[in-house]
Amino acid sequence: MKTIDKSAENLIKRAAKDGIELVWDRLEKQQPQCGFGLLGVCCSNCNMGPCRINPFGEDPQRGVCGASADIIVARNLGRMIAAGAAAHSDHGRDVVQTLLLASEGKAEGYEIKDIDKIMSVAAEFGIDTEGEVNKIANDLARAILDEFGIEKGRLQFIERAPAVRRERWEGLGILPRGIDREIVEMMHRTHIGVDNDYTNIILHGLRTSLSDGWGGSMIATELSDILFGTPKPVKSRVNLGVLEEDAVNIVVHGHEPILSEMIVVASKDPEMIDLAKKNGASGINISGICCTANEVLMRNAIPIAGNFLNQEPAIITGVVEAMVVDVQCIMPSLGEIAKCYHTQIISTSPKAKFPGALHIEFHEDRGLGIAREIIMKAVENFPNRNKEKIMIPEGTIEFFGGFSVEAILGALGGGLDPLLDAIKAGQIKGIAAIVGCNNPKVEHDGCHVKLTKKLIANDILVVQTGCAAIANAKAGLLHPEAAGLAGEGLRAVCTSLGFPPVLHMGSCVDISRILVMAAAIANALEVDICQLPLAGAAPEWMSEKAVSIGSYVVASGIFTVLGTVPPVLGSKGVVELLTNGAEDATGAKFTIEVDPVKAADLIIDHISIKRKGLGI
Repeated sequence: MKTIDKSAENLIKRAAKDGIELVWDRLEKQQPQCGFGLLGVCCSNCNMGPCRINPFGEDPQRGVCGASADIIVARNLGRMIAAGAAAHSDHGRDVVQTLLLASEGKAEGYEIKDIDKIMSVAAEFGIDTEGEVNKIANDLARAILDEFGIEKGRLQFIERAPAVRRERWEGLGILPRGIDREIVEMMHRTHIGVDNDYTNIILHGLRTSLSDGWGGSMIATELSDILFGTPKPVKSRVNLGVLEEDAVNIVVHGHEPILSEMIVVASKDPEMIDLAKKNGASGINISGICCTANEVLMRNAIPIAGNFLNQEPAIITGVVEAMVVDVQCIMPSLGEIAKCYHTQIISTSPKAKFPGALHIEFHEDRGLGIAREIIMKAVENFPNRNKEKIMIPEGTIEFFGGFSVEAILGALGGGLDPLLDAIKAGQIKGIAAIVGCNNPKVEHDGCHVKLTKKLIANDILVVQTGCAAIANAKAGLLHPEAAGLAGEGLRAVCTSLGFPPVLHMGSCVDISRILVMAAAIANALEVDICQLPLAGAAPEWMSEKAVSIGSYVVASGIFTVLGTVPPVLGSKGVVELLTNGAEDATGAKFTIEVDPVKAADLIIDHISIKRKGLGI
């Protein structure tokens, strides 16, 4: 099967019938995929190549410059980490710039919504919190902009990690100094003729990833909460059935909440609603795909149309007036598919333009006005629908999202003690974070759901972000009734709190929330993160961002299972370093298991070992 998503299944069949090529068809045309690339042993970092290395012969080959398979694989992996860290951190930088403009009254429609959070974050940065809030916001934004450079020499948010973890990073020489500093240095190190020690390259890869997890991503999360509000549990609906036949459907897709929040605000404008009705629609229906979906869900209860592999089927429903995209995980195929329907793809970022898209460039100083312009384009497109092409899946799934750290602590009475008591008593055996993308190489959503079901059945609380969270929302696991699928202990805890056994904690950058929670638990127990009964998993990952995420999770001391094979198997040295070597250095390691049920067994065993180590 291509997907377990019933709302997408018939649309995929329809696409085949209509001769429309989707991501699964393009994957099939790529078979057999380049074996050298799958192993990570091809290099085009200079123009003496490209070089392809056979690492398995008795006399291992080398590239033209003399690079071994170990060096080539490490370089390629390092560049993947750098690209992933850059994506998340550039997202964070845009949020900082928006806060800066808002503090100066130069960002239309933006305001500071969480006063408590801005005060607490400002205090972390040593900023005086006695003054006027816009002055505090301005000082904070400028202080955080310094985190991207090299002058300060140490990221502020790493102080949230346990002291023993920070000491370990210092001992390894991987304490992140500045976000851009680490990314740029990785690109320099992997240029021809620079760093030719694969261990040294991988260690700097961990440092670069930490600048993402405890830097760029954490900045994006904290400042988004300040600007748009810290999430609280909300109820919404999910799958492609959230699209409405009689309404103007606008799908926001991508990752940054800066524009999508304004789209939501503008969609409620009576003038926009009246315009929609004049064009024959009942109103305006906003829904989301990918992490933009998670952002607007958490703060506005906006329904989610789907995750990464739902973006093409969404257009095939024939009812999407506009798909508004910003950055990351947006397929270049969308413009070509939209030609077969009436959908207008609208790109908005100066960093990202797409074939066949209408480009309406977004700028924070005119945020609300630009959002209104985009909505007007969608409304005016409503009469262009071809009614014969409409195919909306029936039914939607209710779910709950928006479990920020603050929301979880609030439900626990303001502190960690009830959670720690449940873990010590064995009601909750441990916590597993399931994150990451979709990948057409595996059954869409299937690995996420199978892994999650087995874990909760064994009394392991699951926290999720990104496409993984959306997958389990579609499967009904993000609803309190799903506690019936949990083990007896976890079921009792969920029932008492009214929580699902799977907690939606946000978008990809919000994995930083999971780091904050892990650090808080470790500090409460006076241990390192690597001693906790925690595990991470990315069963359907595909992006460079996921490589950075996995690296900073392992570097933070959390055992991580990957469900799709990374391009590293061409180097025995790098594989050994990422597994046994990483465990010796960081207290955690990667492992690969493509079978989600077996992956669950690995996590269950790992959590059992950690419980014994803590004497519980």
